[in-house]
Amino acid sequence: MTQFEDRERAFEARFAHDEELRFKSLARRNKLLGQWAAEKLGRSGEAADAYAKEVIRSDFAEPGDEDVFRKVRGDFNEAGLEVSDAELRLKMRELLVEAAEQLS
Repeated sequence: MTQFEDRERAFEARFAHDEELRFKSLARRNKLLGQWAAEKLGRSGEAADAYAKEVIRSDFAEPGDEDVFRKVRGDFNEAGLEVSDAELRLKMRELLVEAAEQLS
């Protein structure tokens, strides 16, 4: 095997690892977001866990974060909660950082 092939395999392995870590971080972020939102919605125990799973599943609707944002935004609107879009997006960013730190 040549040095070039070794480098290429190392790069591919690193890319696969980074993508796996990104996927896990987003899934954990969505769980944390679901738990946070459930608390805001007055849910606890099994109802909060079920809601967090709904938020996780909502991420599979389309690529990116908009599907998760719309899910939580819609639930907050339906419940009459006063949480701004900016606050919700900030919370999503903060929880992504927290999720990544938890996985490190």
